[in-house]
This record gives sequence, structure tokens and C-alpha cells, in this order.
Amino acid sequence: MISNFDPNTIDLTMTSKANNNDLISTENIKPLNLADVINFFWRWRKVLMISCGIAAVFAIVVTMPFITKPKYQATHIFYPSKNNSISEALLSDAGQRLKDPLEFGEEEEAEKAMQILLSGDLIGRLVKNFNLYKHYNINPVSEKYPKTAMDYKLKENISVTRTRYLSVKIEVLDEDPQMAADLANGMALLYDSITTEVQNQIAIPALQIVERALQSKRDKIQGTKDQMRKLGEEGITNYEEQSRALAEEIYKAQSSGKVTEMKKLLEEQKTLVKSGGDFVALQELIKLEEEKESDLISQYERRVVDVNEKLSHKMTIEAASKPEIKFWPKRTFVMIISVLATFMATSLILVFFELYSNKSQS
Repeated sequence: MISNFDPNTIDLTMTSKANNNDLISTENIKPLNLADVINFFWRWRKVLMISCGIAAVFAIVVTMPFITKPKYQATHIFYPSKNNSISEALLSDAGQRLKDPLEFGEEEEAEKAMQILLSGDLIGRLVKNFNLYKHYNINPVSEKYPKTAMDYKLKENISVTRTRYLSVKIEVLDEDPQMAADLANGMALLYDSITTEVQNQIAIPALQIVERALQSKRDKIQGTKDQMRKLGEEGITNYEEQSRALAEEIYKAQSSGKVTEMKKLLEEQKTLVKSGGDFVALQELIKLEEEKESDLISQYERRVVDVNEKLSHKMTIEAASKPEIKFWPKRTFVMIISVLATFMATSLILVFFELYSNKSQS
């Protein structure tokens, strides 16, 4: 039996079987066409309809107010003001162009406004003013990370964006519609308040600097006047008038031949000329210093206006009002998404089910 064994025959037989298996598997693979897809969904139409129906009912139930509390959205829109100084906008020296206090801010002002609105200082005041720890049911004592929990709630419910028109939009979501409006308007008010405080950090020291400079200038002028007063005690009160009058008296004495009187008058004239130069110099110095004092007074008045007078740093386009219609959940949207997701998931499961069934039968 062993002597009749032919290895070539076995190899040919095995190769033939392998080729036949490949041929069978290739023939079993059919390209997918539209008719197959339609037939697939028709065969499983009841299953798909039931699953999608259940998903729709589930979405409706989930979006009921007693399960998912509705949230309301309030919106506050404003333009930040371009002018930061009241004195520059309303007061001006001759020849200077007044800035329009009603001029809208541009991109830079909108970015600055957003920076302030999202700052820790403003958010901290908002949390305190509206007692948001209590409102969001966050216990600062028992909660392990209360600040993190508060930050999460604020990011979830508050949005600050810049519109394409370069205005700033504050959007607030809340289960209480009145609270949503109050928070949006409160943020806008806090922006105004903090902007004023930031400007005062510069305006108040600037006022103090100008005030010291003005006082120093006044002290200098007073010292110069004291020097002139001493010259007045020496008999010099008005150099030009006194010099003119003395020259006339010398001329009269010379004309009348009063030599002794003329010599006396000439000595007075020497004294007047000697001290008169100082008097004239002091007069010119006082005039110059008083002009500088006038400029400082103008600057001082402006700084006082910047510190004491307040203008709004925003122009409200739309103040937030109590919303009447809920913003979320949107039942139709949730239902459509649920049905589509269920339809796709069920279809995928059925495809795998048919593939497994066909494999088992083969």
C-alpha cells in the first residue's frame, strides 16, 4: 500500500480543493445595491418602527418639566464706550478737537469689555450679590471643591461673546426666568462699576500729582512776589513809572541849575537802575509762572472731573427682560436626535444579526 503512495497526486488534490473553496467564497460575495438596502429595511420595518417609536416616547417623557427642569435664556447686548476720560470727551482747550462721548467702541474695546466681564473680580461680585452658592445648591462647607463646582455652573449657564457688529452679548441660562434676566443685567452693571474703578486707579493718582505740581507752582510764585515786596520796601514799586518820573525830575533840576538836587536825583537813579533790573526780572518770572499755573489749573480741573463725575462706559442696545418661553430642553430637537440615533443603532445591530445568521446557516 505504501509503495503505491504518490505525493504529487496529493498535492494536486489539495490544490484543487483550495481553488474550489476560493471560487465558492468569491461567488458568495455579492455587491451591495439599492434594492438590497430597501429589502433589508422592509424586512425589519416593524422592529425599526417600534424601536424609533419607543425612542420618541422616551424623548417626550424625558423632556417633561417634572423630569428635566426647563431653562430660560436672557440676553443683554451693549456697545462699550470708546472714551475713557470724561474730561477729554467734554472739556477741551482751544484748538483741540472734542471727542464724542457717544462714540461706539471698536474691536479693541469689545475685547477689553469681555476681559472684564469674565474676570475673577466681576464673577466674585456676581456670586456674592446674587447669593449664587445658595441658588445653585452648592454648600461651601460640605462641598469638597465649592469654587470648582461654582465655576462649572457659571460656565454651563453664562456666555459672553462678541457679535459681528462689535457689540458684546451676555447670555444667561437659568431655571428661574427672572433670575436669568437679573444676572444678565447685573453683569452689565458690574462691568460699568469695575471699569470706573479701574480708571480711578489712574485718575486719582493723576489728580494728586497735578495737585502737588499746582501747589508747588503757587509756592514759587508767592516766593517771587515776596522778593518783589522786599524791593518795594526799598522804594521800588513800579520800575518803569518810577524811572520815567525820576528822569523828568533830573531834567528839570538840570534845566533850573539845581546842581545839588540833580546829584541827589542821579544817586537815586543809580539805586533804581541797580534794583530795577531785579524787579523787572521778577515781574517777567511771575508772568511766566502764572501762565504755567493757568495750564496746571486747567489740568487739575480735568482730573477733578475724571474722579468725581461718572459716565456710563456702555451703551445698552438690548437690556435683558424676563423670558416667557423656555430655551431648553427643546423637545422636537431632542426627539429627532433620539429617533435618528435609535434608527442608526438598531439598523447596525440588525446588519450584524443577519451576517451572523447567514454564517451560522452556511
